Amino acid sequence: MTENELAKVLVDIFYNIHVKLGPGLLESVYEEVICHELDKQGLKYKRQIGIPVVYDNKKMNLGFRADIIVEDKVIVEIKSVELMAPVFSKQLLTYLRLTDKKLGLLVNFNVNLIKEGITRVVNKL
Repeated sequence: MTENELAKVLVDIFYNIHVKLGPGLLESVYEEVICHELDKQGLKYKRQIGIPVVYDNKKMNLGFRADIIVEDKVIVEIKSVELMAPVFSKQLLTYLRLTDKKLGLLVNFNVNLIKEGITRVVNKL
């Protein structure tokens, strides 16, 4: 699957979860349910993976933790916040650059309509 094909699958998963559970739960709940849905679809993923940062040719032990990386292609960053800070999408772009991934989806489940909570972030896609 391409990044864009995975994104379509993921958006459908986000939509279905939001319809069934609604807004306002903890990010960890949404993460667990997303992973359950990925399992049902047979998609490979890693969650809460520490990604090191290399600075001045020195590998730092931990740069960040990716919420979910799907099929080693798409980073999913999960939020459940009242207001999305502009820095969230910039952080995701940094994560994409550090991992050399092309697509990230920033999803905030604390919205009335899930389409308002999904931001697509690209790195050389």
